Amino acid sequence: MSGSRHSRNRNYKAEFASCRLEAVPLEFGDYHPLKPITVTESKTKKVSRKGSTSSTSSSSSSSVVDPLSSVLDGTDPLSMFAASADPATLAAAMDSSRKKRDRDDNSIVGSDFEPWASKRGEILARYTTTEKLSINLFMGSEKGKAGTATSAMSEKVRTRLEELDDFEEGSQKELLNLTQQDYVNRIEELNQSLKDAWASDQKVKALKIVIQCSKLLSDTSVIQFYPSKFVLITDILDTFGKLVYERIFSMCVDNRSVLPDHFSPENVNDTAKETCLNWFFKIASIRELIPRFYVEASILKCNKFLSKTGISECLPRLTCMVRGIGDPLVSVYARAYLCRVGMEVAPHLKESLNKNFFDFLLTFKQIHGDTVQNQLVLQGVELPSYLPLYSPAMDWVFQCVSYHAPEALLTEMMERCKKLGNNALLLNSVMSAFRAEFIATRSMDFIGMIKECDESGFPKHLLFRSLGLNLALADPPESDRLQILNEAWKVITKLKNPQDYINCAEVWVEYTCRHFTKREVNTVLADVIKHMTPDRAFEDSYPQLQSIIKKVIAHFHDFSVLFSVEKFLPFLDMFQKESVRVEVCKCIMEVFIKHQQEPTKDPVILNALLHVCKTMHDSVNALTLEDEKRMLAYLINGFIKMVSFGRDFEQQLSFYVEARSMFCNLEPVLVQLIHSVNRLAMETRKVMKGNHSRKTAAFVRACVAYCFITIPSLVGIFTRLNLYLHSGQVALANQCLSQADAFFKAAISLVPEVPKMINIDGKMRPSESFLLEFLCNFFSTLLIVPDHPEHGVLFLVRELLNVVQDYTWEENSDEKIRIYTCVLHLLSAMSQETYLYHVDKVDSNDSLYGGDSKFLAENNKLCETVMAQILEHLKTLAKDEALKRQSSLGLSFFNSILAHGDLRNNRLNQLSVNLWHLAQRHGCVDTRTMVKTLEYIKKQSKQPDMGHLTELALRLPLQTRT
Repeated sequence: MSGSRHSRNRNYKAEFASCRLEAVPLEFGDYHPLKPITVTESKTKKVSRKGSTSSTSSSSSSSVVDPLSSVLDGTDPLSMFAASADPATLAAAMDSSRKKRDRDDNSIVGSDFEPWASKRGEILARYTTTEKLSINLFMGSEKGKAGTATSAMSEKVRTRLEELDDFEEGSQKELLNLTQQDYVNRIEELNQSLKDAWASDQKVKALKIVIQCSKLLSDTSVIQFYPSKFVLITDILDTFGKLVYERIFSMCVDNRSVLPDHFSPENVNDTAKETCLNWFFKIASIRELIPRFYVEASILKCNKFLSKTGISECLPRLTCMVRGIGDPLVSVYARAYLCRVGMEVAPHLKESLNKNFFDFLLTFKQIHGDTVQNQLVLQGVELPSYLPLYSPAMDWVFQCVSYHAPEALLTEMMERCKKLGNNALLLNSVMSAFRAEFIATRSMDFIGMIKECDESGFPKHLLFRSLGLNLALADPPESDRLQILNEAWKVITKLKNPQDYINCAEVWVEYTCRHFTKREVNTVLADVIKHMTPDRAFEDSYPQLQSIIKKVIAHFHDFSVLFSVEKFLPFLDMFQKESVRVEVCKCIMEVFIKHQQEPTKDPVILNALLHVCKTMHDSVNALTLEDEKRMLAYLINGFIKMVSFGRDFEQQLSFYVEARSMFCNLEPVLVQLIHSVNRLAMETRKVMKGNHSRKTAAFVRACVAYCFITIPSLVGIFTRLNLYLHSGQVALANQCLSQADAFFKAAISLVPEVPKMINIDGKMRPSESFLLEFLCNFFSTLLIVPDHPEHGVLFLVRELLNVVQDYTWEENSDEKIRIYTCVLHLLSAMSQETYLYHVDKVDSNDSLYGGDSKFLAENNKLCETVMAQILEHLKTLAKDEALKRQSSLGLSFFNSILAHGDLRNNRLNQLSVNLWHLAQRHGCVDTRTMVKTLEYIKKQSKQPDMGHLTELALRLPLQTRT
């Protein structure tokens, strides 16, 4: 029989044993690549002042050389360069490298201080106008350009002063009727003109632009726009101040030294000092108070070049200068700019900050004076619209003063504010700027002050909003918490304007969630619904309503508690706009996936989240982006994975059936459901262990039917193929043989539909490699599938081979031959008396046929057919451009015969010799591979029953190359 048989008999246990890795004992002292590296400690002597380096002495605790440790011994290129450098250069380099460290170590203003930059965008967005604006643009002057390069210094100074005079006397043009955007564009043009003038060494022109811009800050003709104007103009001032400082700083640097960040005036050379004084003299000559104040404040930092006490002397003087500004709005913004500059250059000088604050309090009554009231009448601005214009400046001043301020100072500031009548504006700024902990511990005091405020100038609900923002960051005394909530909500719930109401309620929801139970949260949500439902007011407040939802779910991670809040789902119903509604649902699901630790079967949670997931799913349409679909599917799948009914398998399957009907438009969700049902089928069989076998079998068949019905609805062809195969394997494992056959037949019938190109992550790629992988997996599965009694021997294998034969493969592809090679491996495994692997309680063909001669004959016949196909393909590759492929495939076929064939069969033996010669014929094969293959054959020939390989090895010559 062995003479006609193609496949050799295999002893799988012996082969496994021979392939095991040999255990080699390892002594602890031996080197091992995973052994911890011992770092060598090296000590390098200091560099001598003459620049010569002394020898390096090292002490090592290990002989192991760490390639990274050489950087520690002073021999790396940078260390050698530093060692040989000039001492002065070395010192400069060290100073330069210390800059960042010094700056970090000595910085007084920390990351807990909110910078001006973070407030800038909010101010520009909030303070807008539709009124027409005007601006004065500097048009340039021809005076002073006749001077030559040889002019005396005094002549230069006089010329420059004349240019400034010329500017102040009218070399400018007023632009009228500008829209807000036009105004912003003009200011940006001025900022660019400043940079261009400076870059072209037109320093006087740059100063003129800055003076002109500063003058604009005295204009309050369109008062609602003033805070935004302040932001835009001070951007230009900041640019100017930086340019001047860097210019003078660069004059202090030469080839021999680098001026450190924390320098003293003694380090500054005379040229730099003279230039610095010149700038201050120019600014002192500005006639008008406001531009003189702003421009000097912008270069305040330059005082460091002149005197150690320069900044500390200038700040009080500039603080007093602000007293000369009559308009209280202009005045408070001037103080805000001075505090801003002061915090940047000298944050330790608290006295000037405090002085600005208390000076402002003294002049606060001007806001209610006749001058301001007349101005408001002329512009048609009401007091409630006017007072908020002060907030950005006051908040900033208060923030600067209160930063790291002692408790006593904060208390004094609070008391001083209390004494002023109608102090709602002040009170709001105090609550915006002071530490949240300070406010929270005095919550009842602040509520008392809020109650005393006059409602007409500054609405109380804004004060309660500011208080609520603090209480979201710090906790008040426990004994006061309920009273605080009641006092605040009494005011909030009476608000008639929906926008005012929701802006305030949004903040206090956070406080309620932090300190109270679902009962109080439910009351708050009910109140919000009551206020926002009439006239569909919720449509204008989606951002605030979203914020409320996020705060609630951030504090209620127990979803059984969350969904038992009666008004939670009615609250969700207010999100009528689909895009917003979907975003809210996504937020809910993200929190659920993040915080739900244990699987759940709580009906309250399931019903609510099914509703949420259904909302997300139903938003999908033809225009939905793939990324959005993936995100929605991920969230829904996260929910599905967390649903478990324990051993109530029927209830679990019912849930999956319901989910399939609800989420049919998202393919990844359907795929997840199929995998879940397959796992459920396996878990059922495992848990039941034969108990109630009839009922269990019926349930498993229901699971199998679920998968069989669902798979055709999927779009991705490889998704369907792999799920048919996987589901068939599950059916086989559960002894559902006819159902398994149905899955495998469905997969076979689908193979011809595989297109040549498939979409992978948005890119079209050839499908053949994916098809090869699938078919190899499929053939491996067919080893354990028993033949159907009505369909003959190897029916499924033949069906699949026919499909492979008829499939239209790429012209220059060898994938078909690789598949045929896999089939030969399968047929070899099928010819064994006992198969390599089995499925529990399933009789495979080795049990059914038991080595029957007819079965083996059919197997050999099929082997002949497949080998003929492979050899035919090899013949077609006898062309110059395909010789390398022929050589590679020939050697691969040889190895398959060597591993699986019975080489005592004369025909196979001769075929293997022919393939060996074919692989080497055109010199395309790697000689080392051939040598190793031959060595393997000789080694195998020494094994029991493998002596016939000795003769084969003698017939396999190695081709030499000359």
